[in-house]
Amino acid sequence: MEKLDNDLAHYALTFDILGILGLAFLLALVSETVWDVVKGQRKKLGESYVNAFIAIVSVVLSRTFYGLIFVIGLWLATPLALGPMPDSWAVYLLAILAADFSYYWMHRTEHEVRLLWANHSVHHSSPEFNFTTALRISWVDSLIEWVFYVPMVLIGFSLAQVIVGFSVVIAYQSWIHTEKLGKLGVLDRVLNTPSTHRVHHGSNPQYIDKNYGGILIMWDRLFGTYAPEEEKVTYGITKPINTLNPFKVMFGEYVDIWRDVRKAKGLREALGYIFKGPGWRP
Repeated sequence: MEKLDNDLAHYALTFDILGILGLAFLLALVSETVWDVVKGQRKKLGESYVNAFIAIVSVVLSRTFYGLIFVIGLWLATPLALGPMPDSWAVYLLAILAADFSYYWMHRTEHEVRLLWANHSVHHSSPEFNFTTALRISWVDSLIEWVFYVPMVLIGFSLAQVIVGFSVVIAYQSWIHTEKLGKLGVLDRVLNTPSTHRVHHGSNPQYIDKNYGGILIMWDRLFGTYAPEEEKVTYGITKPINTLNPFKVMFGEYVDIWRDVRKAKGLREALGYIFKGPGWRP
């Protein structure tokens, strides 16, 4: 019971802090949007409206049924854990590091497996890059992403430690979706910054599938997926969706997969369209 109380205390304090940072981000988002409109840098707000609509639905889903699936999926793995980690702030910091490592591989897999790319491409499909882009998150995320955090449970992190670690990694990335901050020197070589994340959202050939890190960019440097920002970034995906319909934004790639599967010449080819990389052809 004491461990549960400590977990809840750490959990509550972390989310109080994240809540304050969330309000600060919302203020920054509104300020950036107003500034862009006044300066004529965002003459059309269609993409921003779509991102806001997607975000509202995402919040509702993540706070209800979908969020419950994320928690239950991890909870079901707890009986298989090697043993409980100690309950301390040091372990919570270790959980954030482990969650960031897990995020790197989850994020990379979402780019390399077409079925998962169908989900993640929602976040990349906007031709704009601003704070509202951070809100453009697939409604299917919570149904899938919990799987990549099961290893943390298996090595002994508590459910609270995993959720706090994951939440911090996700929350950190809010501020990096902007062009208002340029390069940050040595920080661009250590952390995921606006510069390194602009690269990640680029459809320029040299930027595709680069800079997967959540908080730390060292994972990319370690595993060979790092690229610095050099030439001007062209945002969006290589096959533009050209729509402001949020449902087409959300499910368009799934429709494309279905079309490819229907014309496949056999099971092996059909599975290739689903599980090989985006753009794969037999």
